[in-house]
Amino acid sequence: MPRVVHFEIPADEPERAVKFYENVFGWKIEKWEGPVEYWLVTTGEAAEPGIDGGIERREEGVVTRNTVDVADVDDYVRKVEAAGGKVVLPKTALPGVGWYAYCADTEGNVFGMMQEDPQAK
Repeated sequence: MPRVVHFEIPADEPERAVKFYENVFGWKIEKWEGPVEYWLVTTGEAAEPGIDGGIERREEGVVTRNTVDVADVDDYVRKVEAAGGKVVLPKTALPGVGWYAYCADTEGNVFGMMQEDPQAK
């Protein structure tokens, strides 16, 4: 059963948001060295329950999103569409990580789906 594995928080000033979450919750937050402006959020030890996430610069219409780990993004995009949802951002490569897509459910809530690339590990 696919599970929520990641969250993303949009921010007008990501550095300010980083300080906020570090101060309030003690989260470890580091700027990602990838091709987009993004901060990786570690919310606790890997052996503890919970998920990690990211902070990104806000774009118009972007809200906090949860990402679900799936075995095959293409397969799950078809399932989303068959169930009445829609694709917001088609399958996109994330170098060194895998593939992702953003979809909206029947209520308009946006969520992500991520397929890891086993070669990236």
